[in-house]
Amino acid sequence: MHLFKYTKGIVDKIVGAKKRSSMGKNGELLDPMQKYTTIGEYHVGAEDGTPGGKRFVLTVYQDKDGVLHQALSSEKTPNLAPEYVRKYSAELGRFRAFNNKKTGRRYLVENYLDNFTNEVKKHIRQGKNSINIGVITDTHFKDKDSVDFYGWNGLQHVQEFSYLENSGLLNMKAHLGDWIDGSDAGLIGESELIKLNHSFKSTKVPYLSIKGNHDENDKFDEHHDLRASFPENEFENIMWPDMYRQKDIHYVSRQHGVAYFDFDDVRVISVNTSDLPYVLNSKGQKRYDTKITLAVREDQIEEIIEILTRSSDKKIIFMSHANPINRKGSNALKYNGRSLNELLVAFNQHEKGRMHASNDVPAEFRLSNDFDFTHVKNARIIAYFCGHRHREDQYRINGIQYILFNCSALMGPKHSLTTKFNKNLNRQIDHKNEYAGYIVNVDLKRHRIQAFGYGAASRRRVYFI
Repeated sequence: MHLFKYTKGIVDKIVGAKKRSSMGKNGELLDPMQKYTTIGEYHVGAEDGTPGGKRFVLTVYQDKDGVLHQALSSEKTPNLAPEYVRKYSAELGRFRAFNNKKTGRRYLVENYLDNFTNEVKKHIRQGKNSINIGVITDTHFKDKDSVDFYGWNGLQHVQEFSYLENSGLLNMKAHLGDWIDGSDAGLIGESELIKLNHSFKSTKVPYLSIKGNHDENDKFDEHHDLRASFPENEFENIMWPDMYRQKDIHYVSRQHGVAYFDFDDVRVISVNTSDLPYVLNSKGQKRYDTKITLAVREDQIEEIIEILTRSSDKKIIFMSHANPINRKGSNALKYNGRSLNELLVAFNQHEKGRMHASNDVPAEFRLSNDFDFTHVKNARIIAYFCGHRHREDQYRINGIQYILFNCSALMGPKHSLTTKFNKNLNRQIDHKNEYAGYIVNVDLKRHRIQAFGYGAASRRRVYFI
């Protein structure tokens, strides 16, 4: 028995040496603790890049499948319960970044976000009508341990984005949709939304949970030609009850995803660009594929009109998943994107009128909405925030600044779905360009909007109001 233990120790040392040699060939180590590849316990500290430079016990062990793991336990913990864990990736030829077992966040990312928020603070004014909005979009959480594309990392991006609440900077935060990739089986997709909602909802800052075109799980239905994998209002029933229960949120109804918050003279309004009827054919399949059919409908438009009619003395920002129009002013939704933009322009021009859609539009998407903005005083729509396009972009149409934000989802350079914007960034897991998020400062006194990005995002973009 003693001989077996001794022999096993020699094998461990040989295996560990081979892994260390491989890491050296692959280039710079992610952190100094990568070199600990032999099973055992080690005392590590600041020189090893530990969290906060504190002293830890590093335990290296092997699971039943022969995969190496590392666990960090505080030296002050009597039973050495691990606080941070990670495993060796054969595909990467190294250990992954350490995750906090309680929060799911990587301490390397927390350190990066601390530096990011400190930098943002240097460029913004504190005081009335200087509002900070955290923005994340297109996380595409998928049930796959992927190191170069959509996967479990989508949930981690949301968990790490929520760390920004601790900075004291945010007045509110918003997820602009495509929480999930929608390519997993229905029950899995539902559990993914539940995990995301739990990770995103907050008691520290107000938040908006906006629906994306992947959040109906239609990608799975498309790939498998089966009955609808989500029942009607599944996303709405999981994601919106907590959102609508916030004490400072305002809304007309809880039906369509339209809601708003007021901060000084700034009003932020959410819009649902995946507003489709749930209609099934004889096979139980959806008539409208949410993934490819973007739309807003009459009832939602009516709520927007009602909110705008009560918006005197407000500077207004709209948010949705998809942009309603493109930079040429053409419809960017399947139904009523241009009509929505025309309504916003009519508001800024204090007009009165009636909305309508052409006769060739299906009955479910026809508009018949009266509006009268002639009595609204000292108000203007200044900006429209959206995601969906997996790139950064901006254009001003009829005085409204459209700002598009890049996806947080990891898009490796070798995938066919990766946009040119993200291919140029050469995004890699556990690196600073793996994820993406923003803090947007709206400063009415200085008449400007600043979008500060972290990860696969522009460091600072400035727009004048």
